[in-house]
This record gives sequence, C-alpha cells and structure tokens, in this order.
Amino acid sequence: MSASPGGKLLSGDAHPTLAQDLAGELNVALEPVTITTFADGEASICIEGDMRDALVFIVQPTSPPVAEHLLTLALLIDAARAAGAVRTVALVPYFGYARQEQRSQRGEPRSAQVAARLLAAVGLDHLVTLDLHAPALESAFPMPVTQLRAEELFVPRLREWKLHDLTIVAPDAGGLKRGQRYASALDAGLAVIAKTRSRPDVAAQRQVLGDVQGRTCVLVDDLASTGRTLAGSAEALRRAGAREVHAVFTHAVMAAEARERLLSAPLDRIMTSDSIPIAEHTRLEVVRIAPLLAQAVRGLSGGDSPFQAKR
Repeated sequence: MSASPGGKLLSGDAHPTLAQDLAGELNVALEPVTITTFADGEASICIEGDMRDALVFIVQPTSPPVAEHLLTLALLIDAARAAGAVRTVALVPYFGYARQEQRSQRGEPRSAQVAARLLAAVGLDHLVTLDLHAPALESAFPMPVTQLRAEELFVPRLREWKLHDLTIVAPDAGGLKRGQRYASALDAGLAVIAKTRSRPDVAAQRQVLGDVQGRTCVLVDDLASTGRTLAGSAEALRRAGAREVHAVFTHAVMAAEARERLLSAPLDRIMTSDSIPIAEHTRLEVVRIAPLLAQAVRGLSGGDSPFQAKR
C-alpha cells in the first residue's frame, strides 16, 4: 500500500481521522510522522519516511486551537523540505484566520495574509482549501490555491432529502453568492437575511428578504462558530412563516455552547462536513470530504501519480 517515491501523504495532529480516510480513498499509506511536545508546549516534529524528490501532501486543517495547528503545519512543511521534498502541498480544508482578511480599523493586522505568508516562508508550494470564508482572499495568497466547494458534496445529499417548495437562504449578505450557487444547482428560490451586529459574534435584528411563507428553507453557510447566526436565522424564518427550516454549513468550528445552541434551534435537519474533527450526534448529518480532497490530490499529482483511486 505504500506510495512510490513520486508522492507522499503525511498527517499533522489536527485531524488524523481525515488523513486516514483520505489515505483510504487514494489507496496509499500515511508516512510515519512523530509529533510530540515539550513540557512547555513547544512542538517537536520528526518525519520518519524518505521524502527525497517527493511531492509531499500534508493534511492539517487549522481547527481549534488554530494558532497551534497553523504553526505545526508550518513546521511540517519545513521538515518535509529539509527531508528532500521537491514540492509541498498543504491540504487545509478549514483555513483559520480567513475571517480576518481585511482591516476594519487602524492597528489591526490582515491575519489571513499573515498566515499565508508564514506558510510561503517555510516553502509551501500549493494550498488546497475548502470554502474560504472570504473567497476573494485566494488572489491575495503568495502561493497557488485550489479552493474546493462543499456544495459538490452537499447538493447531492440535499437532492436525496427530496425537499419540496424549496428556498435557499443566505444568513447574511456576505453569503449571497454561495446561496445563489445552491439555488441554481437545486432549481430553488433564494432569500437572504439582513442583519446588523452590535459587536463581533453577536447578531441582532434579522429581517427576511424573500418569499419563505409556507416554504421549505435551507440555510447555507461556510461555518458555524458560535451558532448564533444560524440559530437566529432559523428563528427569523419561522417567524416569517417557513414550513421547514434546515441548515447546511461546511466547517463545524463550534465554539463553547455552539453545539447546544444549534441543536436547540428550530431546525429540522442539520448537515455539516468533517473538515475539522466533530463529535457524533444523532441530529448532525456529517458528510465526508475525503473524496473531494482525493480528487484534488490526483489532479495535482499528474498522470503518473502514485495516488490512484482504490481498486
């Protein structure tokens, strides 16, 4: 099952389950990597396999704790380079700091660009990510970016739900383009929820713009952090007369109390992906992203890639 010298697959410490799932999709073995910490929390990393002249793929979403996993990714890239890798590709389905791609006031960093420059500085050649919070950020990264879209996995599942009188709902104006893609793919109506924020992570005064009376509504978003946006949007849709309300989001970031907030919200079904580790729950439908990542890996590996579909 081991990959030839042309390509290697490594796992960081953020999501080993996803890395194993991807290895299964590609029918290759994960190369041995040791990641430990000193007593003060400082990471110690050693890639044990032969990386000489290899195209190295590293699975490491920057899930919480975001800063620690980002630094570990940078160290893995540097270690792969030091071990002789000819190219490095980071598979980062959830890219932390992407919500901070621009300054809203003086004295703030552009954190997303700083994170990207860190990875470029240690020798990253290509980044593969999934549903960036700010899609336009891709053009600001110093390395080529492959941005995957979760609707390739979610839309087929939504069709299986056999929903009628369907309206796709963007929970804010920033998600309108995403909502348009889902609505077009599902031949559905489109609505958006207008809201104002009194401070970060707190939403207030939601107004539904679009016809949802008596209809089945599906909220689509890129992530759920506090859960307030989706929960508040579901309540607004119910008040506006929606018959059913479902939620689909890519990244289950799930800060403290977010899970309970979502599960107690007036939502009929909730679907997310395993882009970051997520605890199982009967009300959460979790979609595997390994097939989507495998497709990207094969495309970046070339025609004679060792990463071939499982036979």
